[in-house]
Amino acid sequence: MLHRSPDRTPGIAQGGGRAWSPACQGTESRKHPVPRQRHAPKAQASCLVWVIIGLNSVTLRPQLKIMTKIRAAITGIQGYVPDYILTNAELEKMVDTNDEWITSRTGIKERHILKEPGKAASDMGRIMVDKLLKKTNTSPDEIELVICCCITGDMVFPDTANTICDKVGIKNAFGYDIHAACSGFLFGLTTGAKFIESGTYKKVIVIGMDVMSSIIDYTDRATCIIFGDGGGAVLLEPNTEGNGIIDSVLRGDGSGREYLHMKAGGSLRPPTAETVARKEHYVYQEGKAVFKAAINGMVDTIKKILERNELTLDQIDWLVPHQANIRIINGVADALNFDPAKVMINIQKYGNTTSGTLPLCLWEWEPQLKKGDNILLTAFGGGFTWGTTYLRWAY
Repeated sequence: MLHRSPDRTPGIAQGGGRAWSPACQGTESRKHPVPRQRHAPKAQASCLVWVIIGLNSVTLRPQLKIMTKIRAAITGIQGYVPDYILTNAELEKMVDTNDEWITSRTGIKERHILKEPGKAASDMGRIMVDKLLKKTNTSPDEIELVICCCITGDMVFPDTANTICDKVGIKNAFGYDIHAACSGFLFGLTTGAKFIESGTYKKVIVIGMDVMSSIIDYTDRATCIIFGDGGGAVLLEPNTEGNGIIDSVLRGDGSGREYLHMKAGGSLRPPTAETVARKEHYVYQEGKAVFKAAINGMVDTIKKILERNELTLDQIDWLVPHQANIRIINGVADALNFDPAKVMINIQKYGNTTSGTLPLCLWEWEPQLKKGDNILLTAFGGGFTWGTTYLRWAY
């Protein structure tokens, strides 16, 4: 890129000839002296020089390169849900509830549950990533970073991302987990994009998934009807066509932790026989507080994204909301006066898979997406955490 400055900032050489070095400010470049312009003026009010981006060591001629903005684009997506389906009819036999009550309050008809003995989050992740690599014709050796967004990892440590790398055969990457509950995939997507935009890496995998059945009390009808297991993985690669992840507005408010959390299992309340007996290792939620904060948080960040990028809702092809509850989804769309036909909803089939809802939506709608589509991803989760990401579909 060429910069013009009236003072000492390097700029374009005047006179239409060759560039000269900082010698015109009284110093000569010692390593690579650049030939002076033969008829350059002896004295000037300002010294304007070429910014030499590349230099041929043989001819010492400036090699100018036009820099194009690199964005991180999703170039492939793969979802996965376990085979076992837990229906509302089955839940009726477990707790005091019924299909009409569940459907009217949540929009959920069924959810998938990982019931196979000895299987965990990394096993779901392995399936997603294996299929993603085959789908995109990518070798495991090409992957440089794996980010796993998940609050129900195999263990407290090591990171589930590293376990997935081992099971898939990814040997030239490092991996780590992001614990941001239902906002995890948004946070991971933005983080992975920065490694691509900076030029540090060219192939990054971001996984959003959870095995929520592992932390749900199936005697508590307030929570057991909501959550399911599953998620998806995306491949991020550089894009110079203007597509990819354009902008994100991400937020957090730790004071919201009292309304949505797991009471025990961390350093604050390590696991004991008493914490297990009191069922403190399951999801705890105060629905009314979460409901209001979720709608306000997602609507606010969507508006900020639209304003910052000078967009109108008419220009948005798809809204992808976190699949927490049909009333929350409808509340967000209604508050924006957004066309319901352009809102991705699959909560009726999968329930709330926490970090997995957004990639599951993109995976299901992939056949309908077109290159250049404007898409808004928005989520709200425990913490509180929330945000919105704006992207243009790349294929």
